[in-house]
This record gives sequence, C-alpha cells and structure tokens, in this order.
Amino acid sequence: MKERNYIKLEFPGKSSNEAFARAAAAAFAAQLDPTMEELGDIKTAVSEAVTNAIVHAYPNEIGKVSMRLRILEEDMLEVSVKDWGCGIESVEQAMKPLYTTGGEERSGMGFTIMGSFMDTLRVRSRPGKGTTVVMRRRIWRRKGTQ
Repeated sequence: MKERNYIKLEFPGKSSNEAFARAAAAAFAAQLDPTMEELGDIKTAVSEAVTNAIVHAYPNEIGKVSMRLRILEEDMLEVSVKDWGCGIESVEQAMKPLYTTGGEERSGMGFTIMGSFMDTLRVRSRPGKGTTVVMRRRIWRRKGTQ
C-alpha cells in the first residue's frame, strides 16, 4: 500500500512516555476523522504495545522505543512499535492469552488486546535483538465526509 503520510518518534522506555505515545498516535490518527470509539481502540492498542516494550523488553534498564505511524491508501492506519531489548523466545507462546513474563501484576493479555482493537497484528522478534509490533486499522469514512 502506498504511504500518504507518516511520523516517527523515538523515546526512552520510561512509563511516563506511554501516555505521550498514546496522545501522539491519537493526534496523528485524527486526520482520518475516526469516531471516538475508533480513537479509543487505537490509543488502547498503542498503550499495550508501548507498555510491552517498556516492561518486557528492558526488564533491568531503560532502553530505546521507536514508534512509527503511517497513513496508507484506503484510510489505513499502521502503527509500528519497535524495541532493541531482550526479544521474545517464542512469539507464538507470547501471543497466547494469559501468558506473561512480567510477574503476577501483569495479566498476559497485551497481544490479545492489541489484536482485538486493530484489524491486523504482526509480531517479529529475535532473542537478544528486540521486537517489532505492527498493527493496522482501517478508518471507515462516515457518511457525509470526504
């Protein structure tokens, strides 16, 4: 799909930056005129992806997180969240509901939530090299808008 617009952000993997990532994603997606529900879904998915990078990729340090948002043809929003952390041993296992490496306080529902709020979810990871999460969501034009 042809790219119509994009932004790229890079920030330290601090929990305080999760809210910024959510807000930036919402502001960028706003040009597609999403409904409040669509915007909420996008913000939730971004929050889960960024939180996963912060909590799981860098368990003992503050590492770098990159977020790229693109608007593609047919009003498709693509969100990519990348880290250079510890990676995931088994992506298949990590995507199962309730699986977590984050301890008792984590629900293990991050990938499940991302997948339920976005149209597509792809996860690529290499142990010791990092993880990239790519999500897409089409924003349907409302009647009367162009």
